[in-house]
Amino acid sequence: QVQLVESGGGLVQAGGSLRLSCAASGSIFSINVMGWYRQAPGKQRELVAVSTSGGSTTVANSVKGRFTISRDNAKNTVYLQMNSLKPEDTAVYYCNLRSPGTGYHDYWGQGTQVTVSS
Repeated sequence: QVQLVESGGGLVQAGGSLRLSCAASGSIFSINVMGWYRQAPGKQRELVAVSTSGGSTTVANSVKGRFTISRDNAKNTVYLQMNSLKPEDTAVYYCNLRSPGTGYHDYWGQGTQVTVSS
């Protein structure tokens, strides 16, 4: 089993910054993809940014240039640095992990609320 624990959400004014962290524990294969998705009220969950254990990243166009994903493979931790936040970034942010070793089963964190006030 895999557990994902997120931290770092909160309330911030537009233009501000937040940093999310997600620590994975349990049976983790070294080859994996970790990243962040978000879900705003009434909307579908969407990809924000993901990072492979090999160092490749994918970032949504809506946050490109403002959000940066990074990871520490030794700590099984992924980070999301969010700068120049906008009210439309308000959502619950979920950490995700998947690996070919588990058939790309999706593991999710409990979610952390990010609220950006205008």
